[in-house]
Amino acid sequence: MNSSPIKQLAGETAIYGLSTVLARVLNFLFVPLYTRLLTTAEYGTATEFLAYIAILQVVLTMGLETGCFRFANKHDRPEQVFSSALGTVLVVSLLFLGACSLFAKPIALGLGYLGYERCIVWFGAILAIDNFTSILFAKLRFEHKAVRFAVFKIIKISGELVFNLLLFLVLPGYLRLHPDSFLARYLSPVPDFSYILLAIFLSCVLVMLLFIPQLCKKGAFGFHPTLWKKMMRYSLPLMLAGLPGILNDFSDRIMFRFLIPAPKVWQSELGIFQAGVKLAVLMMLFIQMFRFAAEPFFFAQAKEGQSRALYAKVFNYFTAFLVTVFLGVLLYIDVIGLILGRDFRAGISILPIMLFGYLLLGMSFNVSIWYKLSEKTSMALYITCAGLLITLVVNLMFMPRFGYVAAAWAHLLSYAVILGINVALGQKYYPVPYRWGRVGLYMGVGLAIWVVTLILPAMPLALKLSIHTIFILGYLFFIWRIERATLNLHD
Repeated sequence: MNSSPIKQLAGETAIYGLSTVLARVLNFLFVPLYTRLLTTAEYGTATEFLAYIAILQVVLTMGLETGCFRFANKHDRPEQVFSSALGTVLVVSLLFLGACSLFAKPIALGLGYLGYERCIVWFGAILAIDNFTSILFAKLRFEHKAVRFAVFKIIKISGELVFNLLLFLVLPGYLRLHPDSFLARYLSPVPDFSYILLAIFLSCVLVMLLFIPQLCKKGAFGFHPTLWKKMMRYSLPLMLAGLPGILNDFSDRIMFRFLIPAPKVWQSELGIFQAGVKLAVLMMLFIQMFRFAAEPFFFAQAKEGQSRALYAKVFNYFTAFLVTVFLGVLLYIDVIGLILGRDFRAGISILPIMLFGYLLLGMSFNVSIWYKLSEKTSMALYITCAGLLITLVVNLMFMPRFGYVAAAWAHLLSYAVILGINVALGQKYYPVPYRWGRVGLYMGVGLAIWVVTLILPAMPLALKLSIHTIFILGYLFFIWRIERATLNLHD
């Protein structure tokens, strides 16, 4: 009887997961382009803008995406819920865009980007359109239109890819041949950070056009005061609760400006840091894929008698898998590192730190199931705030001296603290029999293999990669033997 809803959930999860993972993969394809056609400082400037966008998206949506789901499921006319939210976000978005347009020059002057006032306007437009369409995307999810949701998302990221290729590879040549073109008044003939912002802006406009038929329907906009007040009382605290998480991920990008104040130096450091992080995102890609499948799985198994033992087993396998990814990236770094332009390859130095940090973050996602299953989700805010505190303190103390290396260590230590708190509280409120000795063994052997490869003598690349492949296959065989021995023991 319950199989149909579960099948629907699984199917929609797969579709949403596919669109998200594909978006990340396509986004990763930008890295070779940016790190070859931009300077480290230009890429750092773009990274700063993208950090502001990520943080302000949480603020300007005001938690209304989740608020819509909450009230649409309770209200007898869910279209009123979405029309009220859409009208609210529209007003806020237009006010924000108006402020960015009106004060573009002083904002550009304050940030040190005088002459790039157009980028401030594009920045405002990106946030305005993204926040507005977030409610429209939420409505698609509520209506179980997962395929349309995924198609629109894929069109957006594909459009961004096409616009990037046109801007970076075609536009400079066109402007050299047509210096009197009206485009020359708005765009530099030499690729710079503004190209990235323009590509994102154009992709946002593209998605907005896809939603026009929906916006033309009767009742798309509306305002229902009593309902609106209830929605805002529910949604605004969610926005505040989401801020520590996004700040933990992106506040360091903003801190570069203030903690490494030398002009161009902080931008260059930030650009190199971001390039290193992009390579580490390969780990996050696998974690994201796992999350889409694991979260509904954890909840579905919660009522089973052996669920906690099953969670522990999943944790073993997933940790071993993440260590394998860790080794795969680092042991093939001679090839993977070629993704980055030559000036950005110094960022490879932070790759082991960021990869290990993301490994701990993936482990934390597994362990954090305790507060979701024990209905203590309010604890998540305090745990994230503890991680944010570590991020801020480490960066404030060490970034002025050690630059982007300090930022990488801040992430690792923050994720370690989050994992530690989750483990401690999880064992108190929702004990799971994790086999920490085995988990530690898997991590220790993986780290030992990496260290051994570092001290091997210099050798031809083909031979080196062959030996590294043997090490990875040996690690997988080691995991298989241990897990097989455990199964035989239980049998």
